[in-house]
Amino acid sequence: MVDYDALAAELRALRENVPGITDTLIAASDGIPIIGDVVRNVDPAHISALAAADHGIARQAAEVMGLGGLSQTVVFGSEGYLAVYAINRMSLMVVLGDKGLNLGRLLHESRAVIDRVGAILTPLAQRPPNERNDPAGARGEDTLDRPESVTNSLAGRH
Repeated sequence: MVDYDALAAELRALRENVPGITDTLIAASDGIPIIGDVVRNVDPAHISALAAADHGIARQAAEVMGLGGLSQTVVFGSEGYLAVYAINRMSLMVVLGDKGLNLGRLLHESRAVIDRVGAILTPLAQRPPNERNDPAGARGEDTLDRPESVTNSLAGRH
């Protein structure tokens, strides 16, 4: 089972550490929301689907243009930002921010968060042998079974 408390803590810490972040979520690369730290007027399913489409198009553009693997996209709007980060081939981290979002701080903070979230999401059997003694793995946390409280967090912050 995935440690959803750890995922929620990572999203909350990112929002608290970077001025201007309003919402964060983790989604499967096909656009299905996994967990979110979102306000009630943001639909996680809608944002996840848009982020997956944004990332898919940008990934193809990067490949066609010979730019290498895509790690992130940022949409600049007149009222705020949408940043989409590849965690791995199967999942994305989505960050929404208002006009005051500190992009430099976001870029700096996001890499370590993505690495930690990727480790939480990676099933124990797929981890390199030197990472298999992780305490989360010892608890059998290698599936995406979601407790009720985590599913409810997709509707809004606790």
